[in-house]
Amino acid sequence: MSSHLPIGDIADCMSFLDASPSPFHAATNIGDRLRAAGATEIDLRAAWSERDVRGFQFTRREGAIVGWRLNDTTTPQALEFRIAGAHTDSPCLRVKPKPDVNAYGWRQLDVEVYGGVLNNSWLDRDLGIAGRVISSTGEERLIRTGPIARVPQLAIHLDRAVNDGLRLDPQTHLSPIWGLQSATAPSFVAYLENLSGVAEIEWWDLSLFDTQPAQLLGVDHEFLASGRLDNLLSCWSATTALISSPMTARVSLVVCNDHEEVGSASTTGAAGPLLEHVLVRINEAIGGTAASLAEAYSRSSCISADNAHAIHPNYPERHDHAHAPLVNSGPAIKVNVNQRYATSATTAQRFASVCASAGVPTQAFSSRNNMPCGSTIGPITATRLGIDTVDVGIPQLSMHSARELCGVDDPIHLARALQVYWS
Repeated sequence: MSSHLPIGDIADCMSFLDASPSPFHAATNIGDRLRAAGATEIDLRAAWSERDVRGFQFTRREGAIVGWRLNDTTTPQALEFRIAGAHTDSPCLRVKPKPDVNAYGWRQLDVEVYGGVLNNSWLDRDLGIAGRVISSTGEERLIRTGPIARVPQLAIHLDRAVNDGLRLDPQTHLSPIWGLQSATAPSFVAYLENLSGVAEIEWWDLSLFDTQPAQLLGVDHEFLASGRLDNLLSCWSATTALISSPMTARVSLVVCNDHEEVGSASTTGAAGPLLEHVLVRINEAIGGTAASLAEAYSRSSCISADNAHAIHPNYPERHDHAHAPLVNSGPAIKVNVNQRYATSATTAQRFASVCASAGVPTQAFSSRNNMPCGSTIGPITATRLGIDTVDVGIPQLSMHSARELCGVDDPIHLARALQVYWS
């Protein structure tokens, strides 16, 4: 591990990961960190004045959050947004509306797969449940359990060919057990009401999560293992950088959207209006017009930060070796000419220059031609707003597993780069 990276920084990152088992927890924790650093929360449902949007501010909607800094003197004619985008959601198992299942003496939960889950990674883990519950009167509360459920794998004695290829049916093989049948066993709703203290719970947004805390691994503690590295690492790096950045004439802004893993098409996803509404309202509050906002967009930029694939030593044939990042070697600039990433030569050069100023190394990532890549909020944000965007990411292994792995230096590398970007 690099000697100049203090362990306290990565310890703070680990605390954030452990405290954020759902998008709603992540957005709440980011808001709490911004508030503790002096930011003021603004209600999306209220009118915004110039006083509201200048200074250090943030606003939240469900599992998404936007925070920014703007000084007291910037005019609409000089308005420029410098945006860092990430997302709060991760692939997981979500609890269905009618989850109680009784089968052969076991109590199970009916779940739905959220996003591109590595199904087998959810087997034989101590799982908790986290998210929000909502009562018949609209009362909403965050909840989180300890280890309560498990998706047990079939014993090898009952499937001798399992090591020749495990196939899991997500409807029948991923239902976790959480108790034994009995005449007095409470329903799932009754359990939630007792846990939360909220009466007449009718609806929820609840995720299962691996309760094992974040952990440093490796002979020199050079690796970080945790659930939800994709993409809470970028959320932590961006939040940490914004808190430590100075007030400037530009709008330094972080947006952590929800629902990226399922396409971003929601009120709080990157394809929705949340970010655009915030930018429009900032411009209007300081006296800007539609024309001044269009001009501001042309001056603005966005760093879309979402993790990248590090080269896997057991599967080197799955990578383009000239574009296969290593962990602890800095953020990867992600390139795809078919616009799965929004990076252009211009935005790549600008980000690399920022990293050089920060003393942060960079790498390049591009997929094999016969191995299509995923996408991010970058192309969506660029398309919706017309803002120059670069896609970057911390290299990691085990992407979309219940427990992922990255290098311990790279979250701090990204935070340092973003700090310079905003300085």
